[in-house]
Amino acid sequence: MMNKLFQWAFDRENDERLSLLRQVSLFKGLSRKLLLKLLLDLVEKEYQQGDLIFAEGDTGKALYIILNGSVEIVKRCSNQDRVLAILSAGSFFGELALIDQVPRFASATATEKTTLLIMYKSYFDNLLKADNAISSRLLLNIVEILTAYVRKNHAAYSCDRDERT
Repeated sequence: MMNKLFQWAFDRENDERLSLLRQVSLFKGLSRKLLLKLLLDLVEKEYQQGDLIFAEGDTGKALYIILNGSVEIVKRCSNQDRVLAILSAGSFFGELALIDQVPRFASATATEKTTLLIMYKSYFDNLLKADNAISSRLLLNIVEILTAYVRKNHAAYSCDRDERT
């Protein structure tokens, strides 16, 4: 086991993954050691172009981090698909599933061959119970991300915006 871990830690591909995780705002402030632990624990899955990662209305069960490739987030509105975002390497989505298991607001589909790291809610819940170093930092980062979402939406619907147009 130790030999496998040692080999894994010096693998060039994993160095690239570690470098990518350092750029993900969700993992801001985590040390190299904690990021390596996450890389060992998270599930890696490959999707082909057109593969559905999750559908609108599915119960949220995981957060996804894009290692390579791209993902399209689509919301069904009045019998038409509305593209909300096209995400690439270093982006993440589905983070609300770590907080609650409400049905997904939109669908996620791979737009090309894509590799994702998956953090299941059950893993996150176990982190909260066991690993204060990772969980406290992740919780703080999630709060910052959600605050940014609220501010962005607040700005989009503010009265000042209507008065300027």
